[in-house]
Amino acid sequence: MDTEHTKLKAFLFPWLAYGHISPFLELAKKLSDRGFLIELCSTPINLSFIQKRIPQSYSSTIQLVELILPEFPQLPPHYHTTNGLPLHLNSTLHKALKLAKPNLFTILKTRKPDLIIYDVMQLWTFGVASSLNIPSARFFTSGAAMCSYFVHLYKNLEVEYPFPALHLYDYEIERARKLVQRNDKENENKDDQPEEEMPPQEGIMLISTSKELEGKYMNYLAEIIETRILPIGTLVQDPVASVEGNVNIMQWLDSKKELSTVFVSFGSEYFLTKEEREEIALGLELSQVNFIWVVRFPKGEKQNLEEALPQGFLERVGDRGMIVEWAPQAKILTHSSIGGFVSHCGWNSISESIEFGVPIIAIPMQLDQPMNAKLLVEIGVALEVVRDDNGSLHREEIASVIKDVTSGESSETMRCKVRNLGKNLRTKSVEDMDATVEELRELVGESTSKNGSF
Repeated sequence: MDTEHTKLKAFLFPWLAYGHISPFLELAKKLSDRGFLIELCSTPINLSFIQKRIPQSYSSTIQLVELILPEFPQLPPHYHTTNGLPLHLNSTLHKALKLAKPNLFTILKTRKPDLIIYDVMQLWTFGVASSLNIPSARFFTSGAAMCSYFVHLYKNLEVEYPFPALHLYDYEIERARKLVQRNDKENENKDDQPEEEMPPQEGIMLISTSKELEGKYMNYLAEIIETRILPIGTLVQDPVASVEGNVNIMQWLDSKKELSTVFVSFGSEYFLTKEEREEIALGLELSQVNFIWVVRFPKGEKQNLEEALPQGFLERVGDRGMIVEWAPQAKILTHSSIGGFVSHCGWNSISESIEFGVPIIAIPMQLDQPMNAKLLVEIGVALEVVRDDNGSLHREEIASVIKDVTSGESSETMRCKVRNLGKNLRTKSVEDMDATVEELRELVGESTSKNGSF
């Protein structure tokens, strides 16, 4: 604990997705360990999720702050989160959060934090912080490789992206271009809001990675966005402090041999199509490897598992497979029976997999995931399931990669690499966070000397 410095109050404001909230919560814990008082702000539905994940030891230093969104008929309060949100309502949720700006202004004016750390998904927060003379830093919850690639693409730089290992397939490039075009279109549509004040280039951006993992990509990103980037290490939940897992899951894992089982999960925000679900199921069946698979559906679209999976699949795999709707991921990844992680390559998931020394069967789906998958392959801790020219998955390829990662000729080499990387990252993450905390204290000190007390 930090006893030498005055306790500063940091206000943390993540995007309304569990994949963003989780690293913000881990950041809150690490700042708290270093002498900060934390206020973490989100919608009531998200706060109910966060509350269960705050250990008793942090109850006095991490407080939760409710942000009420304006009412939309199609967006009731239980949809004030991306978890289970139907895809067509995503833009409405973005709009609702932005329209809550006056509420955020009132909260900040009342609470008077020393520092605001906000998600890059809501850069408009800088304008609110600036109007109240509160120093701020933005936080990018994914990796530097993906960010550098998309900024390069967005800026339409005249040179090729300088890291050929991260070359995307044609269908992935097309998806990436559509994403950039959609963002451009959304940024042009400012009928509801006046011109926003954007953060200055010379500002600070925190990023949940380490030079140990992404040094060259961090350097390139800092160069093309002309912003100081502060790594804070990988932010991984302590499996011991995690929410109690399903006893049946852990007993089932206990019955399996060491390194004989794969964990299969595609995150809390992505829902497999029927075709993807079928190919993955049949790929798992063909692999003959034990598996525990988290199968999820959007809210209001819950289906009978037997109907959602290929006919006779559950009977054929028998006790070799376990299908669940939720699982304690961190706890499972530390279990001795787990020999691989079939993952969509979301940043939080791959950070956990590396932290706990589990090689990855990469099946990226969207957003940053294709770039993350290529990064993992480059550093030797994953193999990617290659799709066809149309971007479709095939069961034979899935089965082949699962077998290669869990018991193939290079499986032991890959396992040694991921374990060594995880060990190095644990050490480096502490150093990165300590250095970043000192930078944040200087930022607050500079602002105080300019503006007087808040």
